Amino acid sequence: MNEIINKKVEFRDLGQLDYQQAWDYQEKLFAETVALKISNRPLPPADQVPSKNYLLFVEHPHVYTLGKSGKEENLLLDENGLKSHDAQYYKINRGGDITYHGPGQLVGYPILDLDNFFTDIHKYLRFLEEAVILTLADYGVEAGRIDGLTGVWIDHVEQKSPRKICAMGVKSSRWVTMHGFAFNVNADISYFGHIIPCGIDDKAVTSLHLELGRPVEMHEVKDRVKRHLIELFEMESIEAI
Repeated sequence: MNEIINKKVEFRDLGQLDYQQAWDYQEKLFAETVALKISNRPLPPADQVPSKNYLLFVEHPHVYTLGKSGKEENLLLDENGLKSHDAQYYKINRGGDITYHGPGQLVGYPILDLDNFFTDIHKYLRFLEEAVILTLADYGVEAGRIDGLTGVWIDHVEQKSPRKICAMGVKSSRWVTMHGFAFNVNADISYFGHIIPCGIDDKAVTSLHLELGRPVEMHEVKDRVKRHLIELFEMESIEAI
């Protein structure tokens, strides 16, 4: 564990950005953080450099991503089908199966050194989910978890018509995280019809604007999610860069 704890998190809103560019940027920050932790290990505490933490918000153009434990057959489009829907496809190094990213979806990539917070991946995932659950509650939408299924769901108690509104998929190494969550705010959920989302074929997908019956201001949702993350993780500050 780090001798020097740094709970400050640098917030960066990347706007709408190509998936590959955002992935490369994540990898850069992730690799720098891991390298710093490795270089700190042999040093006395007085000489160690505190590791940095980042929170990236982004919207992607239409793209499907397949996690390392996913099955390619869960993508129901061939190459021509992807082109006709103006969508890209990537196999990536997070956990989980296949999911969709696109305009109107808030994607959050926390690149945190969990040695600065707590070293528990399950707790980390639950906190990401909780930030979205609390944000939905701000809009009067009740949401929660379904046992055995990562992410945030509507109608999670009675499950008469359970609908996923936020997907999760993370990677960690030496307690440094990357990838994160995808929260459907004003998303075109027809794109989920071209995959078996997260490998689950018996439950639907929804978006906040559909649950409310009106479009939602993305900047407002970002502010709420960010505030809940700050409170849950007890972050000292988030500095807009």
